[in-house]
Amino acid sequence: MPRTMWKGAISFGLVHIPVEMVPAVSDHGLDLSMLDRRDFAPIGFKRYNKNTGKEVAWDDIVKGYEYSDGEYVVLSDEDLRRANPEATQTIDILAFVNADQVPLIYYEQPYYLSPGKGGDKVYALLREALREVGKIGIANVVIRVKQHLAALVCVGDTIVLNTLRYPDEIRPTDELRIPGQDSKASRLTEKELQMAKALVEGMSEKWKPQQYHDSYREDLMALVKKKIEANQTKTLTAPEPEEAKPAKADVIDLVALLQASLGKKPSRAAPDDDGDDDPPPRRSRKPDADENEEDDGDAPPPRARKQASASGAHANAVPAKRAAAKTVASKTVAKKSVTTKGAVAKNAPAKRAAGAGTASTSKTAAADKAPARRRKAA
Repeated sequence: MPRTMWKGAISFGLVHIPVEMVPAVSDHGLDLSMLDRRDFAPIGFKRYNKNTGKEVAWDDIVKGYEYSDGEYVVLSDEDLRRANPEATQTIDILAFVNADQVPLIYYEQPYYLSPGKGGDKVYALLREALREVGKIGIANVVIRVKQHLAALVCVGDTIVLNTLRYPDEIRPTDELRIPGQDSKASRLTEKELQMAKALVEGMSEKWKPQQYHDSYREDLMALVKKKIEANQTKTLTAPEPEEAKPAKADVIDLVALLQASLGKKPSRAAPDDDGDDDPPPRRSRKPDADENEEDDGDAPPPRARKQASASGAHANAVPAKRAAAKTVASKTVAKKSVTTKGAVAKNAPAKRAAGAGTASTSKTAAADKAPARRRKAA
């Protein structure tokens, strides 16, 4: 539980309700430290005396108001309280108004109010009264050194003090270019409005604050973890070059955008003014009996035609395959014949040489035997 930052009482009429104030919200923003990019050492800021240059401790620091150049009026916490003790300790309710009469832009910072000692009954009395009449209390309250306009609102069983901005703190919208309802540039058709309402209705759901969270902070912490694991804690990521953005068209097809948002495909043709967006009826794939009777009686149904076409193609392909096979076979036979003839022609000289050698040997042997025969005969 956060510490109590203010103690006082709610006052309306002659009723005083002792209360304590604590912050109702907490900031979960990512706390980044400033570092020296040369050695990544943390940078510190000193509270120093501008005349002497020496550092000043917290206990030696007081508050002051500069009423002229270099001249100050010192104001302690007691001086701030004594300026108007009642204002600094009282939430003074000025009026009760309907909650819807205060625009949201006026709301600034919420604080919880809890009853102080002995204030339970009057606290519950104010809470139930506000709840029954459906109004909020408009009050003045001083927090620290500033007076705030505030609204007391019932949130469950708790009274919440929400500081409000003063009217002069809210900038006017006169200098903004806001389209009016009768502006020609922003004139809406009934069809566009109906489609936008349908989109709003389709995206409507009950308020569940638990389902919303700071996804950017989660992604940033995931990046920090990734850089730690990759040992890139001292790596400065260079910015990527910006891509050229395509030029935006001046005229926006609002109907197409609404249709796409509703999950419909935007039609290419311009919509009719009568609002009839029904698509043309699609013809059934299965023909009706009447359509079959009107067709040519000899014509086969589509499936039969496909089968016949496939059979004809197969029949035409068979002779072609047979002719191709004969051609391949004839080429193979011719090749084998040529190879056989070549082998015979190659072997012919060898056979002749072998024959000639045999004949020569026979003649030499006969010549050698001839003298022996003659000597025998003599």
